[in-house]
Amino acid sequence: MTLTQAPQLQAGESLLFVYGTLKHGFRNAAINHGRRLPGDFVTCERWPLYIIGPWRLPWLVDRVGLGERVSGQLFAVDAPTLAGMDELELVHLPGWYRRSSLRVGGGSGAPAWSAQVYFGCAQRCQSDTVHAGPLGEYTLEHDAHCSDDGLEELAWVST
Repeated sequence: MTLTQAPQLQAGESLLFVYGTLKHGFRNAAINHGRRLPGDFVTCERWPLYIIGPWRLPWLVDRVGLGERVSGQLFAVDAPTLAGMDELELVHLPGWYRRSSLRVGGGSGAPAWSAQVYFGCAQRCQSDTVHAGPLGEYTLEHDAHCSDDGLEELAWVST
């Protein structure tokens, strides 16, 4: 099932496209308190998605036109949910993720919408090991190799 009309958002909600560990059924899904919209979604443009670093994190880089059209899930999220995900994604630290926007749709001929997304810092693709990519999808197999060891301490570091 694919959305054929604009998603109905509650007051204060935003659309968030997730492509990695925040997807339903993946390791950080419990942090994502958003309402999943039906269907599978793909970015309208090509973006480079890698698996990087000692933690083997999914890392979408803000370099439109490179890589693949990336598949993921679309959620309606409120401000407190976004704040919790911002903390998880370490947006307060340089060199990690930042929240921006891109366009996603349900496939060929389906409407497209602007959604927020977490982009990883492009410089990390030079400083950290790139294990895979560019990819079109982050899978459960990739998620099984992802590690959170040591990331908890980073969440409390202030800039």
